[in-house]
Amino acid sequence: MIHPTALIDPSAVIGVNVSIGAYSVIGAEVEIGDGTVIGPHVVIEGPTKIGRDNRITQFASLGGAPQDKKFAGERTELVIGDRNLIREFATINRGTGDGGGTTRIGNDNWVLAYVHVAHDCQIGNNVVFSNYAALAGHVSIGDWTILSGYSGVHQFCKVGAHAFIGMGCLVGHDVPPFVMMANEQQGRPRGINSEGLKRRGFDANRIAAIKRAYRTLYMAGLSLPEAREKLVEQAQQSADVRAMLDFLDHSERALAR
Repeated sequence: MIHPTALIDPSAVIGVNVSIGAYSVIGAEVEIGDGTVIGPHVVIEGPTKIGRDNRITQFASLGGAPQDKKFAGERTELVIGDRNLIREFATINRGTGDGGGTTRIGNDNWVLAYVHVAHDCQIGNNVVFSNYAALAGHVSIGDWTILSGYSGVHQFCKVGAHAFIGMGCLVGHDVPPFVMMANEQQGRPRGINSEGLKRRGFDANRIAAIKRAYRTLYMAGLSLPEAREKLVEQAQQSADVRAMLDFLDHSERALAR
């Protein structure tokens, strides 16, 4: 299942039932989990760890050195979980020494064509990166987030779980869970991702609580400290609002408002 033209470093660890296509290059200190399928002309540099049952298509580039002028060749790594789909010309870089050292991709994500994930990014599970979406360094993306085509996220920003980033939207601030961002240039909040929540089994009561929290945060004319006080009250009856409140409490950049 390994094409004779593939180049595999002797230090690479290849699991069982792994397929590696023609002219692919697997570098030193690369680990590939069982059942993973790697297409032709893929380059994977190490140190990189890839889990089980991933599908990596032609011309993807994984584990390359970070695009950071401060990087001085220190040992860093890329860690990818299980059952991810990584499509053509996607680029995912290793971490940096002063950024935690690891770029991490969770499980069951779709990384579509021409997506870029920069150094030290932390990606959850079930995230969809549409074509040409790009993350700068040190970005955190929560579970079930969708990034539409040509969207971009500024370095060090955090995007909460179940958020939706619209087509061409540029995110320069932290985005709370469940929030939809739209508009080109500097993205702005445009409600909650109610359709996505319905598809994931959120019932009407949960969605209503999230909508009420969104109105408190964005539509009530309150300052952020005033809105937070209201959210503390609402969080007593809703785990989802508690998740929003926890996000606010750990946000290190300005919040998208």
